[in-house]
This record gives sequence, C-alpha cells and structure tokens, in this order.
Amino acid sequence: MPREVTPAIPTIGRVLAPAVRQRPDSPAIVARSGTLTYTGLDAAASAAAGALWELGVRPGDRVVACLPNDLDVVVAFHGTQRIGAIWAGIGEALTAAEQQSLADVVSPAVVLAGPKCGLAGPAVVDTRRWAELMAGRHAAPDVPADPQAPAGIAFSSGTTGVPKAVVHSQHNLLLPGAVLVATRGWGGDLRKGDSLPFTILNMLVLSTLLTAQAGGCAIVMDRRDQDGIAEWIGRTGVTVWNGAPAQLFDLAKRADLDLRPLAEVWTGGGTCPEHVREAFLARHGIPVTATYGLSEAPTVVSIDPVGGAHRAGASGQVLPHLQVAAYDSAGRPAGDAETGELSISAAVSGPWAGLWRPPLGYWSDGAVRPASPDMVMTGDIGRVDADGWLTMVDRKKLMIVRGGANISPAEVEGLLLEHPAVAAVAVFGIPDERLGERVAAVVVPAAGVSAGLSGTGLAEFCAARLARYKIPEVWGLAGSLPVNAMGKIIRTSLPTLLDSAARL
Repeated sequence: MPREVTPAIPTIGRVLAPAVRQRPDSPAIVARSGTLTYTGLDAAASAAAGALWELGVRPGDRVVACLPNDLDVVVAFHGTQRIGAIWAGIGEALTAAEQQSLADVVSPAVVLAGPKCGLAGPAVVDTRRWAELMAGRHAAPDVPADPQAPAGIAFSSGTTGVPKAVVHSQHNLLLPGAVLVATRGWGGDLRKGDSLPFTILNMLVLSTLLTAQAGGCAIVMDRRDQDGIAEWIGRTGVTVWNGAPAQLFDLAKRADLDLRPLAEVWTGGGTCPEHVREAFLARHGIPVTATYGLSEAPTVVSIDPVGGAHRAGASGQVLPHLQVAAYDSAGRPAGDAETGELSISAAVSGPWAGLWRPPLGYWSDGAVRPASPDMVMTGDIGRVDADGWLTMVDRKKLMIVRGGANISPAEVEGLLLEHPAVAAVAVFGIPDERLGERVAAVVVPAAGVSAGLSGTGLAEFCAARLARYKIPEVWGLAGSLPVNAMGKIIRTSLPTLLDSAARL
C-alpha cells in the first residue's frame, strides 16, 4: 500500500508549477490535435487567460465551454482559473434547447463554442475567433487567487430530473487528485486516459488536475466506442482508464482488442455487475476497479484499493479525506453495515483530516445558494462496513413503493443482468391506482437473441431469488436505453420508452 503523504493543496493557477520546474519537456496533455508539454500547457493557459480577459471576463464571471474533447477544453479551463472566473461545461450531445436551459442558469459572460454547440448570442465565441485571440497572446493581469472562492460549476447528471448547478472552489477541485495520487502511489509515469466528455467538471478534476499533481500525462480521448478506446490506449500507452459499465460489457466481448498498456481500469457512473467485472478480467487479464462518487464530492468517494482487492457488490473503500455514514429514515445515524441514506463529511482523523469542504452551494438567480457547511446528504441508499467498504444500494428517489413495500430497482436490475439473454435493463415504478406503483422493466436483449425472450421467462428467472412483489409485472423490449454523457440511465425518459416498446 502506498504511503499516504499529505501535500500542500495549491491553487489551480499554480498546479502546473512543480512539473514545469521538474519536468518542463514532459507531456502534460495528449489530444487529437496534438501534445502539450508542461511548459507548453503553462504558456497556453496564460494565453487563454489573456484571451478571456480581452473578451471582458472578470473574476466571478461565468465562462461556458461547449467544446469537443481536445486541447482547447483543457487549456481554456486552466485559463479561466487563472483570472478567478467560474467554469461551466455544457455537453455537445445535448440538444440546442437543453444547452440553452443550462446556459440560462449560469448567465455566461463568454461561451466557447465548438461545432456542435447550439448556443447563439453576443457571448458566443467560435473556434476561429478563439484561435485568433490565442494567437494574439494578450496578457491578463495577475489576479490574486482565493482557493475557497467559486471556481467551477458541475451540472449534476440529471438522471432523475433537472440537473443541479453544484458550485465548487479551487480547493475542492484539487483535493481529489491530491488524495488519489498519494494513496495510489502515482508519479510521472501515470498516463490517465478518459473518454467521457471533458465538459463534465468531474473529468477535468480526474484528468488534468490529477495528472498535474502526479507529474504525469492526461490523455484526452475523443472516442467512446470499443475500437476507438482500444486504439487510444494502444497508441498513447494509457495506464489508467475510466469507463462506464456498458463500455466494460462491450470490451469484455472483444478478444481481438489489445488493452495491455493498462494497469488500472475503473468503473463508475453506476453499479457494475459482478459478472461484467469477471468477464472483463477473464478476457483482458485486468481487474476492474470499482468506484463510487458524485458531483457534490466532487468525483470519487470510494474506490477499490491498489492491487486488485475487491468485495463483491461494494464500490471500494472510502477515501481517507472523507467520512461516510448512513442515516435511517428518521435521520438518526445507522450502525456499521446498516443501510440508510449516505452522508459525506470531512475525515476527523488521519493525515487528511479536516481538509475536505462541502460544495459552496448551488448556482441560482445569479449567485451561490449556500449548501450545508458540514455535510452532504447524497440521496443514495447504502451502507459502510466497519473497515470502510462502501456498498451503494440505490438512489433514494428511485425506490419503488408498491403497496407500502420499498423495492430497490438496482437489486432487480442486478439479478436480471445475470440472465444470459439480457444486455441491459432498467427497472422503475409506474403508477397504479391500488398499489401506488407497480414494477416495470425495459430490457435490451443480448446480441444474437432474436426470439425466446419473454416476460414470463424473465419473471420465472427472478422468482428463485426475489420476493414476488419485487418481480416486474410489465415488461418492454428496446434496442437501447436512454443514457446521459456519463453513461447513466436517464430515468425520466423510461415511462415514454416503455410506452413505445414492444411488450414481452
């Protein structure tokens, strides 16, 4: 186990400085359009700060980026932080209306717009104009950085409703990387690849901010398909890669893909079924590292230890800068290994004690609406064992209440994913006049399964291990499930999907 050493937490404007001194010509960022060394990234970040200042951005202003995974999104993020502005990413995959609704929340001074950005107006700066400003090498003044001031806005995943605009400080954005680098023993040989959109604030936390603190390299991957992921890993020597469970499911079926540069594969964004972990390990010889995290943390809360240790059904051990506890329905602390709503607060002992802060709040009506100064109630149902292993059971909001009985969709989904004919499934409640809710499921069949799949057969499969009231009563068949940029199921779309799906 790597020795825990608590480093000083810098500001984001200074996070590159140690590597610039010690490894100036080492690659800091590799992306589709090229490579930036630490010296190059530092210079580009200063140029971006100057370009934004030239556009009129001042401390506290919001800078929205709707950009593809490439150098610009990383460089602009660093530039934003150097002038005390507040960063907010908006995904390219969203519709123009969805992009606009998020932009309206934060009222940006500038929108950096890529080719798939549907936003319009005087604040929009396209890639051509941005390139001109960067080439001009405008100078920004030396803005004193407050590590506890608002620095970034993370739009929560929105799987159960409208995304929340979570506001974090520079300190909070840097702390997860510092903890992970120290506890996992990473250094200059780290090459961390990420294929999820970098407009998600968590991805910047777990890429450039993390790798800078290790002196390693962030690989900005612009493909999420199996062949594209493997090509990036092989060509750039990615040593750590983070993927959604569905991506691991697909990769586990491909014996022809060479993933040998990888030392660690993480899964997050949803519970990864044990059979998927086992299939991936059997196919590629790499254990899958389970994680649990959320936007409010930000990013990782718990993770499997270094070396491949894993506890079935769990999402790793709580990181040492955090304390996680479960609370019962009456708001009282649950005991060790008892299930309840998970809360996050700062660790009270050890080298990282007291360093974590809850998010500053939520952006609303042009300002930060303060959050609890002590803890975050996650809305997730789970438990924490005495030795720190965390098991997430389900989202509190997603619990199905059928005739007064609580049903966890995750429990039912986990069992159905063990059926060889099921590639993906979503379980949810539908209104019922008598019971309040009934249990419904939409199933995506495994490749090559064209017949023989039936609701009756799936119900019989469940009957040996689930109480009768937990077994879905309504079954739909679909070609795919609606997911967001993090690979999480968009739960609000499931009733509509069921209405249009073929019945099983």
